[in-house]
Amino acid sequence: MKTSLLSAAIVSALVVASPASAAKRGHADTARGDAVAARAKALLANRAVANQAQAASADEFIPGAVLVDADGTEHVRFQRLYQGLPMIGGDLVVHSRNGQVAGISQTLATSARPGLAAGISSGRAIVAASTDFATAFDAPPGARLVVYARGPQPVLAYEVTMSGIRADQTPTEMRYIVDAGNGSILAKWDEVHTAKPGRDKGGCTDPVAAEGIGHSLLEGTVALATSNCGNGYELVDQTRGGGSTTNMGMRQNGMGSVYADADNTWGNGLLNDAATVAVDAHYGISVTWDYYLDRHGRHGIADDGVGATSRVHYGRNYANAFWRDSCFCMTFGDGDNGVTTNPLVALDVAGHEMSHGVTSHTADLEYDGESGGLNEATSDIFGTMVEYYANNPADPVDYLIGENIYANNPGTLALRYMFKPSLDGTSPDCYIPELGDIDVHYNSGVANHFYYLLAEGAVVPDGFGADTEFGLTPGDLVCDGNTAITGIGREAAEKIWYRALAVYMTSNTDYAGARAATLSAAEDLFGAGSDEQNAVAAAWNAVSVM
Repeated sequence: MKTSLLSAAIVSALVVASPASAAKRGHADTARGDAVAARAKALLANRAVANQAQAASADEFIPGAVLVDADGTEHVRFQRLYQGLPMIGGDLVVHSRNGQVAGISQTLATSARPGLAAGISSGRAIVAASTDFATAFDAPPGARLVVYARGPQPVLAYEVTMSGIRADQTPTEMRYIVDAGNGSILAKWDEVHTAKPGRDKGGCTDPVAAEGIGHSLLEGTVALATSNCGNGYELVDQTRGGGSTTNMGMRQNGMGSVYADADNTWGNGLLNDAATVAVDAHYGISVTWDYYLDRHGRHGIADDGVGATSRVHYGRNYANAFWRDSCFCMTFGDGDNGVTTNPLVALDVAGHEMSHGVTSHTADLEYDGESGGLNEATSDIFGTMVEYYANNPADPVDYLIGENIYANNPGTLALRYMFKPSLDGTSPDCYIPELGDIDVHYNSGVANHFYYLLAEGAVVPDGFGADTEFGLTPGDLVCDGNTAITGIGREAAEKIWYRALAVYMTSNTDYAGARAATLSAAEDLFGAGSDEQNAVAAAWNAVSVM
């Protein structure tokens, strides 16, 4: 199948996707957002501003997300094209007020552009990528010319897309960047974002919002937002953009069937009822939605008021969970149904997966290298903050990621440990120059570590044996010996990280860029030289990001 699809793709004329289109303005007034974007684009036409943006004469800027602060400061994201070709790594954010540019966030450091004469064909680029893609295709590969601008000098390249299902049942949507001059692979990453390494809306014709009762596996008895269909109920949340929960029935393809019930009471708290884990997933969607709305004023993953689909019972003994932009959905495997691994529907995992979607619709941090680690850390940070926001007595709050996944697995307490990442046996606690070469699920630990210190300080967490079983002391939590770090609290810390993500980070932001972004966010929120901004600097120092 892989060979036949590859041959067909090379022989046929490849359809090149439209290079870019304007992103949604989000929940804000569309007309106002368009006006703000137009003002920012007009500023980029000014030669001095264009120079600041490292613009070439043939660059074109496509506006995306718009954010306006209470003081009138405007922030507009732009994708960049060069002679009609997308520039991967050329994205930027223009910050302005009263018609004056206040700054530009970007990683592009040159106005140089490559020649546009390709030395190889798209077919050869597909073959080059195919040698690395060790999975059968489930659709023909595609390729388009781009300008790859994530390195020191922009390069003409092919972006090759390949999709399939890996041996462990995880779907994959790989993007390969292949040098259009010599066929070498410059970069690669997966658009399917998993918890670990490695839209069907139902049958209602006139649904009415309802509230049901759910008996979950991990969160106790919870209230569920459902739909009254007149002759029954469905797990579709009319109050949160129509977000739904579906049953994949151990299949890997399709969107599954929306859960339906006669009496609006769901699950029994045990794994012998297929609706039990659906309760956990549906609850996780609603809590995460409420968290982003209450804490950050964000209306859903894309900030457009549209709910996502949550798919449960995916595959057979699939021990992972993932977010996928292409279906705007979260997917949860059953693990081995509690023998050693529970279904992957833990609340912080649900918050983690939905936050991948938030990242995709803000900074769009590429899922490899240091930017990929920051992408993963963002999901860990907000997944943890969702757990604290819920404050459910059935699920005690902590800085462990996925601790409820493990049922009877001696020696494994959680997927990741934010206060001391190296407890997982792989993640570094402190920044090292080779960090970008490590899997994104592990290099994320440095940002997780920073966030814990920022919020809580150099304090050994209570419970789960952090100070007994692990024998940790405050000195074990810092890399620079500064045990006097005092946390600023979760509310201030989460606002700083969210603003850094939404306003200052771009697709190629690295750890140094994340330090700069969070310092800028802290200054915006609390003032230059504030205790909060000083704490941001101290926490980054404590994980060796200078």
